Amino acid sequence: MLTPVKNKKLGNEGYIYVSYGHPKYLQHAVASVTTLRRYDTERPVAIVCTKKHQQLIKKHNLSDFFDLVFDLPEEHASIVGFKHNFYNYLFFENNLFLDSDIIWCKNPDPLWEAFRPFDFTVTGTLVSDNFFGAPKSIGVVKDILLRRRTRTLKRFGLSYLSRAQTGIMYSSDYALTKKTCELAKEMLKRKSETHFQSRKKEKGRTEESCEWSLAMAMSKLNIPVYPWFQGLNSPQLDYIEMLTDHDKEFEYVNCKYYSHRFVYSLRGLKSDFLKKLLIGVFTLYPGNGDYMMVTPFCLHFGWYHEKKAFLDFSDKIWNRLESGLDTSHYENRIQEADSSATEA
Repeated sequence: MLTPVKNKKLGNEGYIYVSYGHPKYLQHAVASVTTLRRYDTERPVAIVCTKKHQQLIKKHNLSDFFDLVFDLPEEHASIVGFKHNFYNYLFFENNLFLDSDIIWCKNPDPLWEAFRPFDFTVTGTLVSDNFFGAPKSIGVVKDILLRRRTRTLKRFGLSYLSRAQTGIMYSSDYALTKKTCELAKEMLKRKSETHFQSRKKEKGRTEESCEWSLAMAMSKLNIPVYPWFQGLNSPQLDYIEMLTDHDKEFEYVNCKYYSHRFVYSLRGLKSDFLKKLLIGVFTLYPGNGDYMMVTPFCLHFGWYHEKKAFLDFSDKIWNRLESGLDTSHYENRIQEADSSATEA
C-alpha cells in the first residue's frame, strides 16, 4: 500500500523525476539531472522509479545523482499512472516535477519565484487548439465541423479548456493537488463522452495521455495553467532542430521564437521544407515575422520526430559514466565562476 507523502518534507524546494520501463528512460533522467546541476547544485533531486531501475542506480553507482530514490509501484508506472497520482510524491514543501527528456539551459531561481504564487499548476496555454487530445491529421477537420470540442465543454459544464503541457508540474498544496488528480481520473474514465482520442493512435506512442483530463479538471476547479510561452521568460520551449542553435553539450542554447502565435505553431510540422515554406508565406504580413532569440529555462524534446539530438546527448552522458569519466566538471565550473565573481 503506497503511503502518500504529505506530512514529512525533505526540504523547502526540490525537483522530482520519474523513471520506469526501458533502462533508457533512467539514462534520460540522469542526462537531465546532469544539465540541472550545471546551474543548481543546492536544491535536492528525487527520483521515483521501479525496483528494476533502483537496481540499475545501484549497479552503475548513480546514487550521487539523486538525494532520494523512492519506490514506484507498478500501477503507477505509466504517464497516467504517475501524473494522475502526483499528490503521492510531494517530497518537498514546493515541488517541481520534470519530464526526463528535458535539458536545463539556465539558472532556475527566477522560475521558482514565478511558481511561488501557485498552489498547483502545470505549464500550458490559456486556450487549447483543435489538435489538443484530438487527431493530429486531416481528421481534425471533422471535429471542427461537428463542433465536438464545444459539445465536450457543454457536456461537462466547462466554459473554457486550456492546453496543459505536463512536462513541468508544480505543487505546494497536497489537498488541492489530490483533488485535481482525482477529478482528472474521473474525466479519463468518461473519455467516451468527449471528442478526445487515445494517444496510442499517434505513431511512436505506447501510453495514454494525461494532459486533456488534467486540463479539464483544472478548468472545472478554476486552476490556471502557468503560461508556457513567455518570450524571453519561457519556462520551456520545444526543441526544433531548424529553429534551435546549440553546441554539442547544450551549454549554449538559443531558440528562434516567433512572436506571432500561429506562425510559431508551425514549428510542429515534420517537414522542414513545409515549415520554411509556410513560415515564409505567413511572415509576409507586417509583424508576423517578428521573432526573438530565446534561451528558455528548459529545452523539451517532446516531439517524437525531434528526439534524436536528445537521445544522442543522453547516450553520450551515459557512456561517460560507464567508462568512468568524471562528469563533475559542470559543478566545478560553477564553483570557479563563483570564485571569479567574488574576486572581481
